[in-house]
Amino acid sequence: MSRQLKDYQYGIEIQKVSLSDLRTFLLGRRDFLLRLLENPNLLEHESFTELLRAVFHLTEELACRAALQGLPDTDYAHLTGDIKRAYILLVHRWLDYMRHLEENYPYLFSLAMRTNPFDQTASPIVK
Repeated sequence: MSRQLKDYQYGIEIQKVSLSDLRTFLLGRRDFLLRLLENPNLLEHESFTELLRAVFHLTEELACRAALQGLPDTDYAHLTGDIKRAYILLVHRWLDYMRHLEENYPYLFSLAMRTNPFDQTASPIVK
């Protein structure tokens, strides 16, 4: 990751994240993530492998705790760091993918931008 990205402060407010919902979401996709990690074609892409490892680590951190409420501030800080790591890597892989689509498949890029997961008002409707 570039120095610029490391220096940028990504603000994640742990109070606004439902750790329980996040744990349920990630654990529900554990088998799928394992299949991705087992795919040798995907492992050739170091940045994607790093993203998978970060997501697996976050999943395991959340799965290991009996309760996700009432944790010490130090543990919330640790989980915040894990969430930031996975989120930053995810955003960068998504941006790489958008560049790839824009350069090679403009029709796919158009739909991807209209259904942008980072835009709560996104719509597939062409305006």
